[in-house]
Amino acid sequence: MAAVMFDTYKFVDKLEKAGVAPEQAKAEVEALSAALSEALDSQLTTKSDLNKLEKELIVLKWMVGLVLGGIVTLIMKAFIPTI
Repeated sequence: MAAVMFDTYKFVDKLEKAGVAPEQAKAEVEALSAALSEALDSQLTTKSDLNKLEKELIVLKWMVGLVLGGIVTLIMKAFIPTI
């Protein structure tokens, strides 16, 4: 889970100085913090995500290699009758 790091006190203070009611300023900060956190959680990649992807790519490379090897063997067998 990604953490959103910003000074909520300063944000509330700026809103209040701009004329926003204290209760509304606090609610806006909580809503903004939750929205940013949710957006970051859906977009950031962790090291474990990268490790999992790397393992999947290794398996995929082997599978593609075996399939291509089989295709090449079949083509050679079709055009070179002594094999």
